[in-house]
Amino acid sequence: MKLLENKTTLITGATRGIGRGIAIEYAKQGSNIAFTYSSSVDAANALEKELSDLGVKAKGYQSNAANFDAAQELAVDVLKEFGSIDVLINNAGITKDNLLMRISEDDFDKVIEVNLKSVFNLTKAVIRSMMKQRSGSIINMSSVVGLKGNAGQANYAASKAGIVGFSKSVALELGSRNIRSNVIAPGFIETEMTAKLDEETVKGWRNAIPLKRGGSPQDIANACVFLGSDMSSYITGQTLSVDGGMLT
Repeated sequence: MKLLENKTTLITGATRGIGRGIAIEYAKQGSNIAFTYSSSVDAANALEKELSDLGVKAKGYQSNAANFDAAQELAVDVLKEFGSIDVLINNAGITKDNLLMRISEDDFDKVIEVNLKSVFNLTKAVIRSMMKQRSGSIINMSSVVGLKGNAGQANYAASKAGIVGFSKSVALELGSRNIRSNVIAPGFIETEMTAKLDEETVKGWRNAIPLKRGGSPQDIANACVFLGSDMSSYITGQTLSVDGGMLT
């Protein structure tokens, strides 16, 4: 028995990195996948095909999670197409790193809007149908940076810390309807983005991690499968750090 058989999952920002890893693992576990992307049509088409080849229903939607109306529209479209939304994974995110002295107001606002407001937008868009079906799992992607801060990332850290408080509140509000809300806080995960970094820098980061390696999108996807499946049916309002021991 696959862990996510007959479920439908909506994942934001799924065409690369962590989001893509989650989408593929979820499909392998039997979940139908609706996913969003912002601009990479080719990558979205390729992912749609890859997921369909795993034997599940899959569809990509070009949608801006940071836009409230677009998020509401997306949820309506997904429900029409798939019939239900059982798991929501808020994964879309950006960085605009700079020291506080140099962060512009626009760089602050944009990161809060894409990383934090999108979580509000999508959660609000799906909860009515989840309440009706009296079940649902919401998984929000925070970061080790949201838990401990990081110089040069005040905007990103604020957005990711905000996700934790938001998720705990949602868990308290919706627990009686059997809707769970949890957070995953990834540490240093090696993706296309980190591949562009200087090898020495990456080596230094790996050495500072107790497990002596960076994580992979698969590590995050495995944690997501657990929180999206019935294996975690008594877990809500929690933050799971998947960071190789960075915060220990």
